[in-house]
Amino acid sequence: MEATITDINSVKKKIQIEIPQAEVAKAIDDAYLELKKNAKVKGFRPGKTPRSVLERMFNKDVHADVANTLIQNSFLEAVKQHSLAFIGMPDINPPELAPEASYIYDVTLEVKPELSPIDFNGVKLKKTRYKLSETEVDKQIELLQKQLAEFKPIDDVRAAADGDYTIIDYEGFKDGLPFAQTQRTENYTLKIGRGMITRDFDQEVTGMMPGQQKTFSITFPEDYHNKDLAGIEVSFTVTLKEIRKEVLPDADAAFAKKLGPFETLEDLKNAIRKNLQEGYDKRSHQELQEQIFEKLLTESFELPETLVKMELDGIIDDTEMRFSQSNMTLDQLGLSREKLEEEYRDVAEKQVRRHLFLSKIIEQEKMELNEEQLNQEYEAFAKAVGQPVDFIKNYYKTNPEKLDGFKHALLEKKVFDLILEKAEIEDVEPETVTP
Repeated sequence: MEATITDINSVKKKIQIEIPQAEVAKAIDDAYLELKKNAKVKGFRPGKTPRSVLERMFNKDVHADVANTLIQNSFLEAVKQHSLAFIGMPDINPPELAPEASYIYDVTLEVKPELSPIDFNGVKLKKTRYKLSETEVDKQIELLQKQLAEFKPIDDVRAAADGDYTIIDYEGFKDGLPFAQTQRTENYTLKIGRGMITRDFDQEVTGMMPGQQKTFSITFPEDYHNKDLAGIEVSFTVTLKEIRKEVLPDADAAFAKKLGPFETLEDLKNAIRKNLQEGYDKRSHQELQEQIFEKLLTESFELPETLVKMELDGIIDDTEMRFSQSNMTLDQLGLSREKLEEEYRDVAEKQVRRHLFLSKIIEQEKMELNEEQLNQEYEAFAKAVGQPVDFIKNYYKTNPEKLDGFKHALLEKKVFDLILEKAEIEDVEPETVTP
């Protein structure tokens, strides 16, 4: 076997593999000998069918099987011979096999780019020391009060106004017939002014009195989130049943106890303070990571399309999952995977570039995870997702490709720890925003 490698670019190569005619002929002979042992051909005893008969009956199948075997063996040999750490699936377009000629086929594959050594010792970084304020804690308390708010009927009799919470029954009609997209809905809570259906719908409800029924038409905006309603005129019949007001609970010990294992309001505030500060610390750490990329990831290199496509698929899968959790589909939002691929292409390329940078340092510093470190990470992950640690270990044991990804993600975190350990870090105050 002879393999000739041609660089298409720095991360894409074409390999032409040639298998001598003698090897091809022997592989075909061996295939027919094996076939002869097992073939059941009418008129011949097992093992006695002439090769000429077998060739007439099974020629295409034998040649296809032999070609497949020759490709598998020769490709692996070429990869090993030239130390090619390829990524993704190689692109092979095998020609038909000819017994009287050598077998030549091309393989196109991608490899990781070769990065120069990265010197990260003493990199200068700035760490913003964010500190929470009691105003933020008070705002969080207010949000929690709203979550536990009750909506009670207003005391006076008046028309619905902007900001009111109204209880309505409604049904939409198109061309005089009930419309599936706006089917009859009872006891719907509509906050006027929020545009929960549309702003025009809110305006029509404004001024209605409890017990009043009203019929009106609105046209949904062309860019409406539900494409089945976008640009369509619908006639609504609405009955205003009640106007309610938002009643917030008092911020006291009883309120705190409803929200968790808190005995006092101060216990709840301490938990909020801890959560807010952890968020600030995470933000500070992320900013340090961005500075690391900005200062150290300066080398220009080509990206393997395979890795970009994998990153894009992951981004789009996550996007689809988030939409599905809100009972929305890409179709309903007027989107497609093709549109999202175009939109997120730059993000995917940026992420791939960063992963390759981190991988270079992992290789350069010969970083590994020992069993103790891995077990610690299993325990931390198990605690975070609320699962027994044995469940997590068994999951990764039975999904080795997931385990590889898990380990690599942990090693990337260790890269940041190593760089920060050797960096010169200056503490700075947050920038003040001028009103």
